[in-house]
Amino acid sequence: MKEILLVGAGGHCKSCIEIIEEEKKFKIIGIIDNIKKRSVFGYPIIGKDKDFAKIRKITKYAFITIGQIKSSALRRGVYDKLQKLNFKLPVIISPRAHVSKRAKLNQGTIVHHDVCINSNVKIGKNCIINTKSIIEHDVNIGDFCHISTRATVNGHTKIESDCFLGSCSVIKQNIKISKNKIIQANVFLKKDI
Repeated sequence: MKEILLVGAGGHCKSCIEIIEEEKKFKIIGIIDNIKKRSVFGYPIIGKDKDFAKIRKITKYAFITIGQIKSSALRRGVYDKLQKLNFKLPVIISPRAHVSKRAKLNQGTIVHHDVCINSNVKIGKNCIINTKSIIEHDVNIGDFCHISTRATVNGHTKIESDCFLGSCSVIKQNIKISKNKIIQANVFLKKDI
């Protein structure tokens, strides 16, 4: 089993740990976090951001477990640091999710429990596709997006980078969402923004 470093010890980290454990592809060696904590679910905090280079000598795999709501800036910053040190950021997929074999997911993306990703979907780098969300056919999602719990993105929709879709939001088919947009929870979006 390959060893992996997690970056960020908050609430999103807890969800990621559960998925990584269930997927059984990686062994978590520890967590990097700048806030003083001892462990998360028994996995030790083994350093801060300044320790990336030292830990890179131990493992080549890392995963960003920092959440994203209002801004992707923190996740982007960590991603850039990890890339400079040539860490590999895998795609993590819950065994309880359905991902079409005709979908393409890019590095650092996580697919949570009970998600459905249909055919010809393209998802960018370092995205969070959260619990029970639905991504329908021919959807294109840019880098550093968070599709929150139970959000539905209907067919032929294009979501540019750094967007957040709130819980239970529904995006009508053929919609375009520009960069850096936040869609509130429970919204039915039926026009481009």
